[in-house]
Amino acid sequence: MPDLQIRKDGRAGRITLTRPRVLNALSWDMCRQIDAALVGWAEDPAVALVLIDAEGERAFCAGGDIQEVYDAGLRRDFRYGQEFWRDEYRMNARLFDYPKPVVSFLHGFTMGGGVGLGCHAAHRIVCDSSRIAMPEVTIGLVPDVGGSLILARAPGRLGEFLGLTGHRMGPGDAILAGFADHFIPDADWEALKTTLCATGDPQAIAQAAQAPPEAPLAAWQADIDAVFCGATLGDIHRALPAPRPEPIAHAEALMARNSPLAMAVALDLIRKVRLAGTIRAALEHEYRYTARSMEHGDVLEGIRARIIDRRSAPVWQHPGWHALSDADILRFSAPVTDPRLTFD
Repeated sequence: MPDLQIRKDGRAGRITLTRPRVLNALSWDMCRQIDAALVGWAEDPAVALVLIDAEGERAFCAGGDIQEVYDAGLRRDFRYGQEFWRDEYRMNARLFDYPKPVVSFLHGFTMGGGVGLGCHAAHRIVCDSSRIAMPEVTIGLVPDVGGSLILARAPGRLGEFLGLTGHRMGPGDAILAGFADHFIPDADWEALKTTLCATGDPQAIAQAAQAPPEAPLAAWQADIDAVFCGATLGDIHRALPAPRPEPIAHAEALMARNSPLAMAVALDLIRKVRLAGTIRAALEHEYRYTARSMEHGDVLEGIRARIIDRRSAPVWQHPGWHALSDADILRFSAPVTDPRLTFD
């Protein structure tokens, strides 16, 4: 069975992920196929909009197929990851700037590469099962696929909180933080998809949308803003209050599992992207880390511990928040010239 279905359905170009057994993990080949379809449909008068969804009940797309990255890293084929990310990032940029409406149906887990595929759409639909996150720091990466731009645009310091903890958002929080637009119960999805394909008109989405569920992050934001405004990871650590309010205790517990190096670079990344403010700048800054991550970062150790072995704790390069220096972050900040990220 193919990993995805790409076809025309009425007035819509449709992309459906069909790897439910692996939570619709996004492979390099899938990225290239999706990008080629987007290029072809951009000038096709028969295609009025693009609809992206996925099979299975558990996930829209729980992330990239990092097993491939890990296997290449064991061979010391660092070029593999660089080429994969270059192609994926070009697809992310194309989705963000696509000249026709793109509609994504984000059920279940939408994480990492799934955010890059589904959360740059013009119309992002969630339901009760939706759980959206950028958990890259848990495996030694940084929020990428253009997710750093969404984090940078989130209210207050929610972006820093989400990027450094990997916290999973329900549908209300996803809308609050800017990862989704509309809440529509999944029981209504098939009828909506039929209408979108028949008409090619996204106005039906607003008509089907309902008031979103509660957003718990709204009640947490004051505490989050007070702590995650720090300029560095060390500043955030020093700002932890005693006793810890619930959101900060929750954040600290999540961050204790994560790569200190990845968190420090992620914080620097979100701040730079907030100033730059464009998708291409975000992807370029992300690539500066990801292109070097297999050889110099924590990602191979993170994948080994979290995904391959699962029962062992990762041994990060830095034992804690205080073991990092400015030089550790700067080594991942310079532009990458070989291979360079382009958007041609």
